[in-house]
Amino acid sequence: MGRGLIAGAAVLGLGILPGCTADPVDIGTAAAGGGVEAAQRFDFSPEQDDRVRTDIDPKAAALVPESVAADGKLTVAATPAAVPLGFAATDQSTVVGSEVDLAQLMADKLGLELEVEATTWENWPLRLETGQIETVMINVGLTEPRLELYDFATYRTAYMGFEARQGSEFHVEGPEDISGLKVSVSPGTNQDAILLEWNRELEERGLEPAELSYYLNDADAILSLVSGRTDLHLGPYPGGSFREDSGSETEVVGRISAGWPNNTLVAAPTAKDSGLAPALEAALDSAMGDGSYEAALERWGLQDEGLDDSRTVTDAQQMRDALSAS
Repeated sequence: MGRGLIAGAAVLGLGILPGCTADPVDIGTAAAGGGVEAAQRFDFSPEQDDRVRTDIDPKAAALVPESVAADGKLTVAATPAAVPLGFAATDQSTVVGSEVDLAQLMADKLGLELEVEATTWENWPLRLETGQIETVMINVGLTEPRLELYDFATYRTAYMGFEARQGSEFHVEGPEDISGLKVSVSPGTNQDAILLEWNRELEERGLEPAELSYYLNDADAILSLVSGRTDLHLGPYPGGSFREDSGSETEVVGRISAGWPNNTLVAAPTAKDSGLAPALEAALDSAMGDGSYEAALERWGLQDEGLDDSRTVTDAQQMRDALSAS
């Protein structure tokens, strides 16, 4: 199946320590190309004084399970790996970004204090299953296999974007467009699975597969792309769009559904049968109704990723219903 190698961040236990991520301004430079311009347009501070806040919704708050309400906190996992979704602020430890902003709105609506736990993509399932966290805001795509383990509340559309250096002639619509190219991706993600499937299709057709290079965060992957070590990067579309809009050295040259070949949505996973997903749905719906949800997305340039309503998804039929309504 395609060739691959681990590159970029050190893979010690497949983890990235929150304090060991790239400097936030360097994240702006490496992940957004024009870091100074991005820093002027967006708030990279740990205080996040202009973060959108909202008021408690008593009806939503009444749905919070006692196990969550007991300590008065909503404990949410986020990862400092991808601007603008989640990244390290200028103190190099606080995780900020659009995912944290939406988590804050949910906590506000539920009358809970937000507690953000920095983690990595590969560690969130175990932390959720062992009760260390209560939900996850790391651009998790809704898939049938995940429904066997978690309940979800949907909150954003889900697309992946192919990025190339500015001025390249690449345009990606399908597997044949990556044949023989070097493509970076995060391991164990939806986009990794998509590329592996595309490589399988290429090999079946007698075409050269892409060479996959694995990076644990966008900053390292984009540095590799800009330096010419790779030809393309496949990651969450919001990150690529953010970089391009921020005066980047990269541009988006293709967009596909995160659930390719099917559509999917980004959703907040909760422990199976915990009862938290309906509360999150109610909180999100309330934020969508009062305008705070749209304002939070617009703050990071992600207004085109918004939904009209949230859905609790606990089984395949509910997933199909949510996708058809989006």
